[in-house]
Amino acid sequence: MRPFSYLLEAALETIYTEKHKLRDAKTELFGGELVAPHERPSRAEYILGRVQSEKLGAVSAPQDFGFDPIHANHNNDFVSFLQTAYRDWKAEGFKGEAIPTALPARRMAQKCPTFIEGKLGYYANAIETSISDGTWEAAYASAQVALTGAKRIQDGANSVFSLCRPPGHHATYDMFGGFCFLNNAAIAAQSFLDNGAKRVAIVDVDFHHGNGTQDIFYDRDDVLFVSLHGDPMDTFPYFLGHADETGKGAGAGLNINYPMPPKTPFSTWRDALTEGLNKVRDFKPDALVISLGVDTFENDPISFFKLKSKDFIAYGADIAQLGLPTQFVMEGGYDVEEIGVNTVNVLQGFEGA
Repeated sequence: MRPFSYLLEAALETIYTEKHKLRDAKTELFGGELVAPHERPSRAEYILGRVQSEKLGAVSAPQDFGFDPIHANHNNDFVSFLQTAYRDWKAEGFKGEAIPTALPARRMAQKCPTFIEGKLGYYANAIETSISDGTWEAAYASAQVALTGAKRIQDGANSVFSLCRPPGHHATYDMFGGFCFLNNAAIAAQSFLDNGAKRVAIVDVDFHHGNGTQDIFYDRDDVLFVSLHGDPMDTFPYFLGHADETGKGAGAGLNINYPMPPKTPFSTWRDALTEGLNKVRDFKPDALVISLGVDTFENDPISFFKLKSKDFIAYGADIAQLGLPTQFVMEGGYDVEEIGVNTVNVLQGFEGA
């Protein structure tokens, strides 16, 4: 028996907060240059605008569930670091935004330095992502958007869209990177488990591998993680996401990666999705979390798949065939002219099915 009482709703609700705008970094290390970040406030505004113009459903502010659900997925010291990193950086007299400059590479000691420059490297899994004023506040608010979406499902909604920004799936138990600070999808999944669910599935359809989500649940038997993504031999995050990474211990067989090469067309991508959704069906979860990245789009500036806008409608309908209570958690998508259309296409495809 499922732990929640599910009711079919007439329209899909979107959870959203203006606090995402507090994350407005000015620098990203890209191609050997400091550039304006690909992950910027306009992303959420394009999506929200499309949600509203298409009359998808109500747009609601998040509740505040505090720190406990965050600490359930993330190291306490790491969370404390995120809260004070920018303040500590500025206190040392640094003029720019906080960007890691030294990381503990292979075989180097894993002691966390006391100086902020060293702390940044210790807690980073990539160095493109700066920490700016307002980053923590936006990341915290984004986690609350995810938690509120999970609560809606627990209270009886059939589906909900958590318009999270900043995204989260690259954030590990104790590291930030890839524009991510707190792992919103993982936090939502854990919330389901802490409130009565026995099993939860996460399907990550973002172009980039959800290395943070894999890290958090790799040895767990209560969460199935399925990720469709660009082959890490060719693209970020590079060091995780291969097909032979299948979980360990209690989680053996419950981590499923589908890495795919450059120029992968929708037909090939959809075959992988079908196989992954069948794995979800066999797992029999009580709830489904979709890490919804739409950077699989053919014109996305930092990706190499070839999905067209109409394809997002089709795979939204595919996900709906599982018949599971489903929370969509926003991840990536960086072609701002199309991100709203493609995101809402997935949701409309799901709802229409």
